[in-house]
Amino acid sequence: MNILLFGGTGFVGKHFVTTCKQKFKHIYIVSRSPETYQNCEKITYIPYNVQASTLPPIDVVINLAGESLFGYWTKRKKEAILKSRISTTKKSVQLIQEMKQKPKVFINSSAVGFYGTSKENIFTENTITPGDDYLSFVVKKWEDTAKEVEAYDVRTVYARFGIILGKEGSLPLMSLPVKMFAGGKIGSGNQWVSWIDIDDCIALLLHCIEKEDAQGPINFTAPYPVRNKDLMKAISKTLRRPYYFHVPTFLLRIILGEMNELITKGQYVLPKKAKKLDYIFKYPKIEKSLRKHL
Repeated sequence: MNILLFGGTGFVGKHFVTTCKQKFKHIYIVSRSPETYQNCEKITYIPYNVQASTLPPIDVVINLAGESLFGYWTKRKKEAILKSRISTTKKSVQLIQEMKQKPKVFINSSAVGFYGTSKENIFTENTITPGDDYLSFVVKKWEDTAKEVEAYDVRTVYARFGIILGKEGSLPLMSLPVKMFAGGKIGSGNQWVSWIDIDDCIALLLHCIEKEDAQGPINFTAPYPVRNKDLMKAISKTLRRPYYFHVPTFLLRIILGEMNELITKGQYVLPKKAKKLDYIFKYPKIEKSLRKHL
């Protein structure tokens, strides 16, 4: 099985390649600077402007690329967040359109940001109306772009990622104040955090490749979301550090701008489809995940 992968040098992409390279015949990683990476027996880095005619038959196309959400959301930053997702998805779609032999499945990364934020609502894949904030707008446009592939009878999965916990990504940032003995809740602390361990994230991607009935939006979140205050307490307990500071919302607005809403607001998202697909989570509860990565 040959894999064509966008975003193979990012947090999730690197874990996917490391974990899965022996499971597939070959992984072709699309990069804007392929010359900076070393090819090996199972992995080849190819240029972003690659033509479908130069590729061998591809069984699976995965797009994990996108500008990081972290940073102050200036107008330029927000444009980069949107453009990076749409442009790479368009490139993925274009290559699939040009392939004489279509792939069996196209997995396009997405986000639980589709649902917007709420302190009361429970979101599953049955929630079809997007939220009304900036990230919801981005995710809706992102998925609509990927949806063009469905016209070619290619099974399409929209992997709606929650916060992915690992030694990279957002967890080092969240745990830093705790490590510096300044841990505590952020904002009200009552906002929900829908998360997934990086190992479950990769395993669920593989599950979606293998399961022929896996299609449409699929929430990549653990079955037990946590409130921010409980997450920070769990980090403090794992690191054996005190939990008594409080980071007020107004301070994060000053430091992060509109991006603060990713932290001070949240959503309770359940992986209804993953369970229906018989996926069994290795890390259903957050304490086990934190013990592994901190």
